[in-house]
Amino acid sequence: MIKEEVEKRLGQLQGWTLVDDKMEKNYKLADFKQAVEFINKIADIAEAENHHPDILLWGWNNVKLTLTTHAVKGLSEHDFVLASKIDSEVKSGTRIGFANERVRALKNQDSAS
Repeated sequence: MIKEEVEKRLGQLQGWTLVDDKMEKNYKLADFKQAVEFINKIADIAEAENHHPDILLWGWNNVKLTLTTHAVKGLSEHDFVLASKIDSEVKSGTRIGFANERVRALKNQDSAS
């Protein structure tokens, strides 16, 4: 994917950043159990899409997702589709407890619409 297309697509997603040739997003959950449950939700989505992010659980309640397509050594449509589906899961009112107020605000804003 060319840089202009990547930047345009990233602009349509919330909180994802470009790092080298990868997309990253960090989440802060309420506690360790919620972080693991969130990871399991991501795993379900990734399996359904047959596209798997790198997932890092750190500091007992922080989750970092990294998306890239190894076959093209960079970003592809698959990465943006998966990022969008992950974001939809977060916004849809998943029962995962987020410590990050910004994510909570997004969930509340969407339910008020």
